[in-house]
Amino acid sequence: MKISNDENTLKAGDRGPALMEDFHFIEKQMNFDQERIPERVVQARGFGAHGEFELYKSMKQYTKACFYKNQGQRHPYLFVRFSKLQGNKGSSDTTLGPRGFSTKFYTAEGSYDLVALSFPVFILNDAFKLADAIHALNPEPHNDIPQASAAHDNFWDFVANNQASVHFIMWTMSDRPAPRSWRMMEGDSINTFQFVNKNGKAIFVRFHWKPDLGVHSLLMEKALTIGGNSILCKHFTFNSEN
Repeated sequence: MKISNDENTLKAGDRGPALMEDFHFIEKQMNFDQERIPERVVQARGFGAHGEFELYKSMKQYTKACFYKNQGQRHPYLFVRFSKLQGNKGSSDTTLGPRGFSTKFYTAEGSYDLVALSFPVFILNDAFKLADAIHALNPEPHNDIPQASAAHDNFWDFVANNQASVHFIMWTMSDRPAPRSWRMMEGDSINTFQFVNKNGKAIFVRFHWKPDLGVHSLLMEKALTIGGNSILCKHFTFNSEN
């Protein structure tokens, strides 16, 4: 069956939320989730870290969540998964591109998840195009090339036909896509969240991670050297000397 619009999710009004009755979108996401088993379709390469969360300023005027109430309170059960958007489990760690991370808070009221990227903007503005964007980023099926890179026409065809992704591409081409360390990377929540306080008042919020060590990135030559691509490193060094 041919549908009239395969570019946008069904929403309640021009700027309203996406509706769960959009079965075309739900079926598309279900097919996308089951494409590659057992490896993850995206964010396959990653690392994990345990830590604790300390609240520096009370947020109880905005939310009734237990771990945002008392200033100075520490929650020792926290886990963060850092990962790369592109590349399989065996790809290089230093390829250029956005990094993702998911923070899970284990609290007395249950688990709370936050998903974020190292960029403050995303490649698309409608979830209906997520599978299309990832398909454009994936390697060619006949040779599995390129790995963890958008160095082929598929991705740039997607960009040319989806001009809303230009801001994301500008960040990708900046000095930020190869963080020197997970501790030297900023983060921004992908989604906007809604907090509700004890009085039932709601407010929309976004989360921003600011590293204590500052933001530091690898230069392309250094990133290639760490990734083991010595031939390209010599090529770039030769060009820079001339």
